Order: sequence, then structure tokens, then C-alpha cells
Amino acid sequence: MNMQSLKGAIANVLPTSNGAVNGKHAGPSPESELHPFDPLTPTEIRNTVSILKAQFPDVPLRFKVIELLEPTKADVIPYIEAERLGTPLPPKPTRLTFSYFHRMDKGIFYKAILTPSTGKMVSLKELPAAIQGPIDVDEMIAIEKFCLQHPAVLAEIEKLQLPAGYSVCTDPWIYGTDDENENRRLIQCYMYVVEKDHPECNHYSLPALFSPVFDAVKLELVRMDYLPSGDSYEGVPVAPWKPVKAVQYAHDLLDEPVRTDLKPYIVQQPEGPSFSVSEDNLIQWQKWRFRLGFNYRDGMVIYNVTYDGRNTFYRLSMNEMTVPYGDPRAPYHRKQAFDVGDVGLGITANQLALGCDCLGHIKYFDGYRTDSQGNPVLLKNVICLHEQDGGLLHKHTNYRSGAATVARNRQLVVQMICTVANYEYIFAWIFDQAAGIDFEVRATGILSTIPFENQDGETCEWGTNVAPGVVGSYHQHLFNLRIDPAIDGYKNTVFWEDSVPLAADPAKNKWGVGYTTKDTKITEAGAYETSVPLHRTYKIRNDSVINKITHKPVSYKIMTAPSQMLLMGPDSFDAKRAGFATKPVWVTKYNDGELYAAGEFTNQSKKGTGLEVWSERKDNVENEDVVFWHTFGLTHNPRPEDFPVMPVERLMVSMRPNGFFDKSPALDVPRSAQSANQSTLYEKGKTNGVNGKMTNETAACCHTNPLPNGNH
Repeated sequence: MNMQSLKGAIANVLPTSNGAVNGKHAGPSPESELHPFDPLTPTEIRNTVSILKAQFPDVPLRFKVIELLEPTKADVIPYIEAERLGTPLPPKPTRLTFSYFHRMDKGIFYKAILTPSTGKMVSLKELPAAIQGPIDVDEMIAIEKFCLQHPAVLAEIEKLQLPAGYSVCTDPWIYGTDDENENRRLIQCYMYVVEKDHPECNHYSLPALFSPVFDAVKLELVRMDYLPSGDSYEGVPVAPWKPVKAVQYAHDLLDEPVRTDLKPYIVQQPEGPSFSVSEDNLIQWQKWRFRLGFNYRDGMVIYNVTYDGRNTFYRLSMNEMTVPYGDPRAPYHRKQAFDVGDVGLGITANQLALGCDCLGHIKYFDGYRTDSQGNPVLLKNVICLHEQDGGLLHKHTNYRSGAATVARNRQLVVQMICTVANYEYIFAWIFDQAAGIDFEVRATGILSTIPFENQDGETCEWGTNVAPGVVGSYHQHLFNLRIDPAIDGYKNTVFWEDSVPLAADPAKNKWGVGYTTKDTKITEAGAYETSVPLHRTYKIRNDSVINKITHKPVSYKIMTAPSQMLLMGPDSFDAKRAGFATKPVWVTKYNDGELYAAGEFTNQSKKGTGLEVWSERKDNVENEDVVFWHTFGLTHNPRPEDFPVMPVERLMVSMRPNGFFDKSPALDVPRSAQSANQSTLYEKGKTNGVNGKMTNETAACCHTNPLPNGNH
């Protein structure tokens, strides 16, 4: 994670004293009006700051994070179950906040938990010196300013002898780890030449050969790193810059014209959306009901998901990701971002705009973060909610009669887009009308580039030449999805199902075509594998609820995204810090506070404190409150086509009912009808599609004449 992602976040936020959260007044709100899953409010932020300042009178404090502490599951389940069943509501769990902050006079890092409504301090803990908290926006602004004014940096810039009108910018990066004993808070600044004074000028096209490292606390230069070029392992001293034209992506900087043959595509919902949103972030759509949360780290969180009144999932979130780079040369060997833990998806979430990021009838949601002084900062339109057409939901044509039944798949999308330095990540939860949920990740943005002064057609061993003098390094994007199930209740069991061929047998498999399924129940917390050859499917079931058709427990299956796991060696800091990325499936027993696969603190961590630690407890996970964690991602060996801006790469994990119902839950979805869809015919020479004619052929969804008999 580096400065550009946070600069993007700065452009999308507004300081506030009395803002609005999701359309409701954000001033003083009694705790009684807030739902346990409601996001943090400005009032709670201010109260938290007041309590901490009273605890440390006349002491300067610097706040890294102020956030809602999620209610413990045991406390909140009685409340949400009463909501689901329509019975009298018990008292709500007390809302708590937590804060990471520094005592500036002594340099001590603290974690506090308190009750903002009453002023009660629940706990105050001094954290070890080795722990580095996440990066905050103010910190990165200060580092960038300090870097570009430092005499040693100015001296290196002078050596470049840049033409008039050119300048230099910096991307401050999370330092990473290569020393067990390094406890300073360090920032690595990668430097780039800027060709034009334009807000979208692509500086990643012109990387420079020097990279200063700063102590972020003392604001001191630690050293000047010189980057290797070509296939050299040694840093190259700065020399006069050889002019290279930047490869631009912004439309008004392109040399070639944009396309002019694309007609408008308009998504309209004349009667409005089919979803409803209440003041406390309760979303209802078709038979789905869930609550939308937001925090600085996960960004969006989905809580208390029910379908037609039945529990399905307690909590869903994309909780961590690591992006390790495969170039072994210093300082690139330290490039390993944990974009969730190091900074936070909520911090880097984009301000979304109508007609750009989501189409149709849109509902936007806001959020809040804090600045380093503890002031609430409004994050506008960071999540969008809308419907989309997902193609056909189901169809069958009776070939004897020609009669057809067809229904289109309307989907509900909850989407967030995060700018994490050079990359953009598009995260979407997609709910369908057949009780399925998809989690989709799309990666786009710009490659993290390094300089490469190649001669005579040389190439780089650790990346791809993507432009003159520029290499896109080999790297991975590994995400972890946290699925906290509630399949008809909160005691569940995980198992996997393999599809296996039957052994040759003259009596039972004479023709060698038989295959069956083999179930393996997971009884102990740990890490588990996927298998494409065995079509391995993981399922989460409730052993106390039996489907009357299958005579098996009701379940949901998790359709994993088989991916290459972490490529870095087992003894590397990359692997030690990101143990979650070494295996695709983890199952743990639920424990309060265990929300993040790599642990609570990732910035300059020496080892992971998450899944690899929790799984070592070997907890019993059969018929227990379990959590299913799935690691998946991309191994990205860049193409020239990925530069200067990358077409999206798409990943998807799906959750589908499996014996949860007695028959298809989508039978009651209305048939697709031209009267509702209002499609039009293409007519050669016509420029206005609205004038297309609806003929008898288009009035029905399928051909009305019987088809010739035939085999399938």
C-alpha cells in the first residue's frame, strides 16, 4: 500500500461535525436508536476521543484508528433471533469502540476499549514496541511532503537533469520485513518522473532509480536505496535521465482518438428498485434480508443473512489480502502489501458516482473514519446497492410442444471499489433469486512498475517489459474470504465432497462408467486442500435439520476458486507473515475477535498471528459454531496489454443451497416477458433503438412451433 491510494481516499472524504450517515442525521444519537450492527457514528468517535484525552490529560495523542468493536456473538444472537422471529426484543448489547493511538510524549502505542455512551474505560493496553499500527492518511501526507523536500532527495533529483516542465513524485510504500530485529516504523519511497502537470498523468510509466527510506516517527532519512536495472542485483547510481515518452491512460492525454461507434446503453427501472433499505441499514430484496456494515478495515461487511426467514450466514467479509512480489533483488524483496491490515479497505474506498461505477437505480451508503487528531471524516458514497440482469435464471423448452418456461436472473449487488496505490479492487456481493450468493473480485488499475534500462532486446527474469524502460514485476494477489455460517442455526459442520470413479468390477461396474461421491467430515480445526481432479466441493451443513427429500442434513456448498497458493519459500518472511496464503481452506471454531486471517497487526509484522495460530488449537469443529476461511487469488505475470491501465481480471467464489430446500427455490420467479423487458429489434439503417418494432416473434420469449423430434 502506498501514497497514491491514500491520496485517492483524501479526495473522496469530507471533514464533518454534523454529517449524515446513509441519509440520517449523524449528530447525537442515543445508543437506543442504533442497531448492534450499525456502523460507527461521529458522536461515538467524538465521545471516544474525549474519554481518551481525559485519561491522558495534557498529553499529546495521535490516533491511528477509532472503530466500533463488534458485539460478541453470544450477546447479539438473542437480539437478532428475536428480530427474525418477530418476538419481543431483549436488551441490545452495549456498543463498544476500540482505538489504536500513540502517546506522543513517550512514543507508547496503546489499544483501548471503551463504552462511548457512558465514558467507561473497559481496557487500556500498552502494545509491544515491535507492533506497528496501520498507516493513516495524515501520516502518508507528511511522509510524501517530507520526502520531496529532503536535501538528499533533491540532490538525486538534480542528478536526473530533467527537461523543463518535468517533475518527480513519490509513492510511499509499506516497508515490509527482512530483519527480525527491526522495530522502527519505516517507509520506502519509490520515485517516479512526471511528464505533465495533469491530475491523471501516468507516473508509473517513468520509474526512477533511487528510493529513500524514512523513519516515519522521527521523520529522518534512514538511507538511500539505489534500484537495480536490467538483470543486475546491484543498485545503479542516478545518472542524467534519458527522455522516454510516458505511456498514458487518461483519455485527454492519449495520442489516438477514442472510439466513436458506441451507442448509449441505458439501464432504467421506471417503477424504482425492488429492494428496500431502512434507516438502520436493513436491506430487504426478494426473500433476502441482511444488514450492511462498514468499518475502516474490511470496508463493507454483510451481517445476519436470512432467506425466506431462514438463517443462512451470520457474517460475510473479505477480511485480508496479501500482494507479494517475486523479484528477489533488494529492495524489491520486501514488497509485500497487506492492503486490508496495513491500511484498510474502508480507508481506501472510492467515492462512487452515478453512471460510472454502478448502473441503474442506485442506493449509496456513507461511512466514517478518523484523522490523526481524532476528528470524524465523512466517506461519501463508498458502497453502492443496485440490481442487475444476470442473464437467464432458468429455461426449458418442451421440444414436443414448443412451449417454454424462461425466467431471467435479477441480481442484487452490493459493491465497493478500493484504490490501493496503483491497483483498484472491485468487491461485490451478489445475491440471486435462487438463494445463491456470489462474492466477486475484479482487479484493475495500473501495474507497480520498476525501471529497466534494457539493451539490445533484453528481458527481465522477474517480470515483463510493458513499455520502454519499464517492467511489470511478477506478483500474486491472494485474498481471504471469511464465511461465518448459520445454516438453519449456529451449530454447523464442514465437510468436503469428492467425485470419484468406481473401481472396475464385473458385477458392479461392468462397463467402467460408474462414479460416486465420497464425503469427508472435518472434525478438527486446520488447513485443507482443494482438488480440481476430484471436483472437490466444500459444504457446510446443519446436522440437526434433515431434508425430507434427500434424507441428509441441510447445507450450503462453497464453490471455491482453485488458485495457486503463495509461491514464496516457507522460510521467507512473506510466508511467515501470510500463513493464511499457503493453504486454500481453513476451518476454525468461532472465537470473538478472530476476524482477520493474518492477525490483528500486519504492518512490518514478522509472522502471522491469525489462522496458522488459531488452527493449532485443534479445536473440535463438528456440530460447533465454525468459521470457514477461503484463500484464493491471482498469480499475475503481467502482459503488455495490462499497461498502462489493466483490463479487469475476475475471480468468483459462490455459495449455493445444497439440500437446503425441497425443490428449486426459484420456481416463483415471474416468467421473462417482453412487456416488462421492452427489448427492441435491430433494423439496418436505424440509429434509434427505441424505434425498433415488437413483432409476433418478439412478443413471446421462445418459438411457439413444436420442434422436430430428436435425441439430445
